[in-house]
Amino acid sequence: MRILFAMTGKDTGPWIDALRSAMPGADVREWNVADAAPADYALVWKSDPEVLCHRPELKAIFNVGAGVDWIFSAVAKDPAVVTGDVPIYRIEDAGMASQMVEYATYATLRSFRRFDAYERQQRDGVWQPLAVPAAGEFIVGVLGLGSLGAAVASRLASFGFDVRGYSRSPKRVDGVQCFSGESEWASFVDGAHVLINLLPNTPETRGVLNAQTFQRLARGAHVVNLARGEHLVEKDLLQAIEQGQLSGATLDVFMHEPLPKGHPFWTEPRICITPHISAQTRLGESVEQLVRKIGEIEHGQTPTGRVDVLRGY
Repeated sequence: MRILFAMTGKDTGPWIDALRSAMPGADVREWNVADAAPADYALVWKSDPEVLCHRPELKAIFNVGAGVDWIFSAVAKDPAVVTGDVPIYRIEDAGMASQMVEYATYATLRSFRRFDAYERQQRDGVWQPLAVPAAGEFIVGVLGLGSLGAAVASRLASFGFDVRGYSRSPKRVDGVQCFSGESEWASFVDGAHVLINLLPNTPETRGVLNAQTFQRLARGAHVVNLARGEHLVEKDLLQAIEQGQLSGATLDVFMHEPLPKGHPFWTEPRICITPHISAQTRLGESVEQLVRKIGEIEHGQTPTGRVDVLRGY
């Protein structure tokens, strides 16, 4: 079995070592520019699209992460990137759900208990208790009800918040009022106090966090973007904060990463910035999942996590 591995932006050594240890009979190699040798499986993450070109022998492509939008962006520029109907699979959870729940819970509770406002009061030397609504009166909207979004919505519902979830197709999550489709968008977003974005990055979802969306939220709402920078219209966010429609935002993803020096987000105190760390892929759990799924394919089975090419996720 021939395993081709390519990853950008991370130390690949531990991944190669872990894969070789988990599959001692396999030929695991790291891709280089001159590599044109055959491969049965390609394990990739934001790598050079050339890795996948002209490889008709591939049985499957595994995206070593949750977001597959980079693959489809590469295919849009050059259809030869992915040969024929080679199936694409994504990592499912692999420790990401618990991390995302922690991050989203922190951001929600910080807004709910007014800690951002108390931080500003501390800087100004102000001692002033602030009113906090009952949890059941505090509406949290979760955009995207995949494995990560469903986990976030379910956990926030356990705090007693009025949690709403939105997805492209109908979903069901215990304790969460679920909405789907364009006809239910207004009912989902209207009056929400916190809006958490966990949507896949597709042509239909890009720019969804815009002035029209912000205007429908409760005044003083807080926006949390944990999906992709392309979902957010940056100038609309800054304007909504300046006008008081939003009290602030918590952002983990950006249009350009790292966030460029001089970007206005850096100097806006009502925006909390983290460097794309809300849910990091854990090596051990990921390798275990990859090995299991490759084994299923080898035995004629179809693993879970296959990407719908038409939907883009």
